[in-house]
Amino acid sequence: MGPPPPRASARFPDAPPTVGRGLRSPDAPPGVPPRSPDAQPGVPPQPTHRPAARGAGAPAETASETTTRLRPVPAHPTGRPGPTPPAPPGPRPDHGGPRGAAPAAGPGEPRRGGAPDPALSWSAPMAPGGAPGPGRATVVSFGEPEGYDEHARPRPLGRRSRSQTVAAAACLVLGAGLITGAATGGWLADGSEGPAARNGFTAAGALWHNVPVDQLFPPALQGKGAGPGNADRTWTRIAVAPDSGCKGAFDPLLRKVLDPVGCARLLRATYTDATQSHVTTVGLLFTEADAAGMSALARRFDTERLDRRTDLMPLPYAAKGTAAAGFGPGQRASWAISVLTDAPVVVYAVTGWADGRTVDPPQPAGDAMESGAGTGPAQAGLGHEAQGLADRIERGLRKKAGTATERPS
Repeated sequence: MGPPPPRASARFPDAPPTVGRGLRSPDAPPGVPPRSPDAQPGVPPQPTHRPAARGAGAPAETASETTTRLRPVPAHPTGRPGPTPPAPPGPRPDHGGPRGAAPAAGPGEPRRGGAPDPALSWSAPMAPGGAPGPGRATVVSFGEPEGYDEHARPRPLGRRSRSQTVAAAACLVLGAGLITGAATGGWLADGSEGPAARNGFTAAGALWHNVPVDQLFPPALQGKGAGPGNADRTWTRIAVAPDSGCKGAFDPLLRKVLDPVGCARLLRATYTDATQSHVTTVGLLFTEADAAGMSALARRFDTERLDRRTDLMPLPYAAKGTAAAGFGPGQRASWAISVLTDAPVVVYAVTGWADGRTVDPPQPAGDAMESGAGTGPAQAGLGHEAQGLADRIERGLRKKAGTATERPS
């Protein structure tokens, strides 16, 4: 005899159970339906109401009663997915179609109600030559980082405003100019031995016999703003000494200081002011030294302040029959000495009273020109006389040296 037939509920799942109805657990809360005695633990209870089995003459199933099954992805010999089969015909849900119908996926849209399209995966194979396969996403867009401008408004980073660009360009130009100027200044300060510098130095050393005396010592000189309180001055040349050596032209101590640079030639001239109250001798000592020797002498004068020592004053040139006839060593009131480094020349000037009075003590031009100086030379403006004449003779010498180095056009 065979096994007993299964329960009606097992043979007909849609039929309601016929036994065990009304059983309730004593611990079940109110409102929970009774559980069948043959129900397995952990399995949720079946609903108490099931639709009746569809019999003959029953209406056909509707779309709401039909469950749409997922379509399997067919394998492809090349590893690529085949063409996507069209979705079942029917209206899309957003167009009033029956609820539960799956809409058809449009071109480029992800599949709905099914597995994702493998062609849109990052691991999708590439076509020969490195081109992406059909349907593969190849464009990736990243957002730009944002910053803020001077008005606290957001702006993309990496972009400069017009003002920032102009400021950056100005800084670049100024920086290049400063670097070029520093390099040029360093070249000049270091006493470069370039061809132009050597030619200018040599040309300046030959000016004493290549340039007329009226160009080295003009008959009249204008000193605009050269007097006390920036007053104008006018000087007239009254005597010119013949060019000579340096024997007897300097006090012994000053001669000793100048010995290292030698003496090639000495030129001197004496001037008087418009009132003929002051007389000033200007001298140009052309040395035998090179640029290094002149630089060493200039450093010594600057370091030891030799231009301010009263025992290192130059001697005047007293020409007979002129306003400077009585201008001797005792009449020296103020003086100035300048050692050039771009020319083998020492420029000096010494001034005093035209009436032959003595001055004790004399005062260097730099001290006599200071504001508030109360000495006799300072009150009379003799420091301005010596410094003003020395400056203008030096400027003329530098101008002639620069002209001599220019090539004819």
